[in-house]
Amino acid sequence: MSSSRRGVGLNAFSNAAISSDQYARHGAALRTSHTDALANQLSVFQAALHSFSLTHAKDIRSNPTFRAEFARMCNAIGVDPLAGSNVKGAAGAGGKSVWAKMLGSSVNDFYFELAVRVVEVCRETRNENGGMIALSEVKKRIEKGRGLVGGGMEVTEDDIERALESLEPLGGMFKTTMLGSNKFIRSVPKELNPDQATVLEVIQVLGYVTVSMLRDNLGWESARAIAVIEDLVADSLVWVDSQAEETEYWSPAWMYSGG
Repeated sequence: MSSSRRGVGLNAFSNAAISSDQYARHGAALRTSHTDALANQLSVFQAALHSFSLTHAKDIRSNPTFRAEFARMCNAIGVDPLAGSNVKGAAGAGGKSVWAKMLGSSVNDFYFELAVRVVEVCRETRNENGGMIALSEVKKRIEKGRGLVGGGMEVTEDDIERALESLEPLGGMFKTTMLGSNKFIRSVPKELNPDQATVLEVIQVLGYVTVSMLRDNLGWESARAIAVIEDLVADSLVWVDSQAEETEYWSPAWMYSGG
């Protein structure tokens, strides 16, 4: 019995190759079209953002609420106004990044000026707090402008955190950290170990801690509590009050914030 099935000829392979090539060309054309459309949209957006920043430059610098909304708008679309402004090699002619040129100097200058003031406050208070200062205290000092070049300026905690981001190329010496429910700026390179962080969190409740408090509430041995506290005292992160019935160890940051 002869077979009714016929073999696949060379023509079928040729047609398949042509179809595959057509799909590849169509896909490449779609990718090119999408890339061009995105480039077009980015160009339009850049022009609009540039115009907005120039029109509202005064409000961005002087109004914390307006500035926060502007920053949130930039973040929502993946734009960092400070990106590349302080990275060696990222700047083009004139020493400005792409975004610095597009947004104008107003936004960048504001955050860099604020960063300088944050550094000033951290350095001036380091002997008082061992390099660990509450973010709210930094804000208060900057607004008062006490001892700062240029006087006070109205800022938010969000502004201060953004300003700290501009200092990252300097080695990340200035970092924010959470202790309990409060944010602090650490301006010394030494990292807190878990026990030290725990003690500083406990201090946020009353402003001070004792060895017996750590022993009774955390279940620590006295030797462990004493060792951790002595490290904190050596770094000036806590102050000693030996006038109480049991020696108390106070947070200077808590004392200066008024509790």
